[in-house]
Amino acid sequence: QEYLVESGGGLVQPGGSLKLSCAASGFTFSSSDVSWYRQAPGKERELVASIASAGGIPDYADSVKGRVTISRKNDKNMAYLQMNSLQPEDTGVYYCNAVVFLTKGNHGERYDYWGQGTQVSVSV
Repeated sequence: QEYLVESGGGLVQPGGSLKLSCAASGFTFSSSDVSWYRQAPGKERELVASIASAGGIPDYADSVKGRVTISRKNDKNMAYLQMNSLQPEDTGVYYCNAVVFLTKGNHGERYDYWGQGTQVSVSV
């Protein structure tokens, strides 16, 4: 059972743009905090951007700030990552992550959902 499915990746030339989409199902997406991660070959997975359940001010990694916009449409169970001015160092598999916290009395439970990723390749 897959709860998050990424799409929109592909091959783009340096300076180009891509818009990634994340479709959620099987849980209350509007209650989740959403993040986009990426992993380049031979490197650790890194956080790219995040946005809270109600929206607000997103957070971005310094490496993508000014070039990337994370957004969501809770009524559509969708999250997005708009990427502009792409460079080869942006190459990697991009993952959508959704986290739901449930508080029960004096403790909480975390539910962590991941998509399978979409490949982004930036090269001539």
